[in-house]
This record gives sequence, structure tokens and C-alpha cells, in this order.
Amino acid sequence: MGWGDMEPRNSSAAGRSDMCFGVFNASDGRDTAQNGITSPWFSTAFGLIGLCSNLFALCVLLSSSRKLSSRARSSFLVFLCGLVVTDFMGLLVTASVIIPYHFIKFTWAEVDPGCHLCNFLGFSMVFFGQCPLLLGATMAGERFFGINHPFSRSTSISKRRAWSIVGLVWGFSCLLGLLPVLGLGRYTLQYPGSWCFLTLLPDTGDIVFCLLFALLGIFSVLLSFIFNTVSVVTLCRVYHDRESVQRRRDSEVEMMVQLVGIMIIATICWMPLLIFMVQTVLQQLPPGGDQLQMLPPETQKMLLIYIRMVTWNQILDPWVYILFRRAVLQRVYPSLRPRPSILSLYPVLNPSLRRKLTADSVLQ
Repeated sequence: MGWGDMEPRNSSAAGRSDMCFGVFNASDGRDTAQNGITSPWFSTAFGLIGLCSNLFALCVLLSSSRKLSSRARSSFLVFLCGLVVTDFMGLLVTASVIIPYHFIKFTWAEVDPGCHLCNFLGFSMVFFGQCPLLLGATMAGERFFGINHPFSRSTSISKRRAWSIVGLVWGFSCLLGLLPVLGLGRYTLQYPGSWCFLTLLPDTGDIVFCLLFALLGIFSVLLSFIFNTVSVVTLCRVYHDRESVQRRRDSEVEMMVQLVGIMIIATICWMPLLIFMVQTVLQQLPPGGDQLQMLPPETQKMLLIYIRMVTWNQILDPWVYILFRRAVLQRVYPSLRPRPSILSLYPVLNPSLRRKLTADSVLQ
């Protein structure tokens, strides 16, 4: 008899002991574990590709950060580094539980009767899922103020402050992920029995936590879109202004191309899941009466498909930076070679001033 066949318990203590089981029929999950989207090779392939991609991007980022002294560029690289580290650790932590399950086929109720492993995996899914969206919005906001208010000292972020902001994002996401442990919502085993995530059943706590997670993610994506759109429009105006030819904007363009790429990937990979979660829980309102004890099979399968799409966000994020660096773009499009600097406009300069301008040009 699968967990989905068990009768609901009335005792709160008994319900708490197996609260992470019973959302789907585990026997059905085991029967179809080798077919289609539930195949273990999906998780294995996605995990390995994502880990290698993020590790490669991290090496490139560390190499680039040592060569730059521009404060705007270095702070942007700090945010990118935080994003890559988050994606890498997210894949590493979740894959270390999900992949062994597919090949060992352990029984969750026996291995994790207290739901501690399930809660940890669910927390990891929420934490490492929300972090990239919040970091994307943070990066978009930093570039928005840096481009639209370039001469304001308050918009100049040092490396230490950038890392502090990344730490705040991690801390906020950690607090969000701990809400089910603190009593709001719960993490439950999901189809086909290899992973845990927040619950889409019509319980008041589950609905509130699900809406909080989904709406916060949607808000982050929309905020990134607004900030990036305004920044791109501003850059286009400045970049084509003849009077500002002496202001080197190649670095800003490079950062904006990478930011727009990250935003597009996050939108494509995350929005279907977030919208699906909102629609699913809203269709079950108001909670009460004869509540569902198990998710419908179609809902289970659609949730798994959307989670697979989210995994691609962690795989593609590092390649945005790897492929859309200035060095790579200049090889593909030679017309993107550096524009004339202030030195070409004023060829007769005091030697000391010329050396200073040359150094500033390199730093930017």
C-alpha cells in the first residue's frame, strides 16, 4: 500500500510525524521511475552539466576579478560570483540526495521517518531557487542606479559592500526557507518520490507559504525587467550621443548584455512554475470543507516538468557570463572593438596627465 492510500490521521502528533508523506501515490512513482521525464538520467545529466558549467564560470570569474580595478565592474563581478556560487551549491546539495535515490531506491518512510531529510531538501529547493531571482533583481537595481546616476557617490559600491548585499540576499532566502520549519507551510515528498518541495494542497499555511514564494519570485522577475529596460534605454541614448564619445561605455554595455541574458533565462525557466503554483493554490480557495489529501496525477507531473525547466536556469546562468564577455563578443563581432578614448580627442597633453588618463582608461 502506497503512502497515498493511507487514511488521513486526526491526531496532530501523528500527522506531524508523517506530514511529509502522502501527497502522491509512491507506488505509482516507483512504477514509472524509469520512464520519460521521471528517468534518473535526467537528474544525473542535468546535475553533472550544471556543476561543470558553474565550476568553469567560477574559474573564469575569479580570473577576471584579479585583472580589474574598476569599482563598478568589480562589484558587478561580485554579484555574478554570488549567483554562480549559489547555482553551483544548489545543484550540488540537491543532486547529492536526488541522484542516489534514483539508483538506490530507498524508502523515504524508513530512511527519514521524522522528515528531517525531506525538510532539508525542501529548504534547499526554496533557498537555492529564490536566491538567483533575488540576486538578479539586486544586480539589475545596482546597474540601474549606476547607469542613471553615475556621478552619485551613493551608487558606488565597493567589493565589501557588494558581498554584504549578497549575504543579505542569502540571509533573507534562508529565512524564507525556514518558514515551514517554524510552522508556516510544510515540505512534502513529491512525484516520483525523489525530491521534496513546498505543498500545493489546500491547507491555509501551505497556501500562504506557496503564494509568498511564488509572488516574491514573480515580483523579482518583474523588478528586474523594469530596471533592465530603463537601463538599456539610457545606455542606448548615451552610447549614440556624439558628445559622450569620450566616455567609455563598453563595460556598461557588456554588463547589461549579461544582465538581460540572465533575466531572459530566469523568465523562461521560472515564470511557468511560479504562475502554475499561483493558479493551483488559488483554484483550491477557500480552504476548508473536504480538502484534498493527495495532489491529482496531472498536477504532480506538471510540477515535475516545471521543476525540470527551473533546473535549466542553473545550467544556463554561467554560460551567459562565459559567452557574453567582451573578449568573446569582440571575436564574433569585430565592430565591437573599443571606441576612441579621450586621448584620441586631445592628442597634445602633458605627459603626466596623459599617463593618468591612460591608466583611468584601462581601469574602466
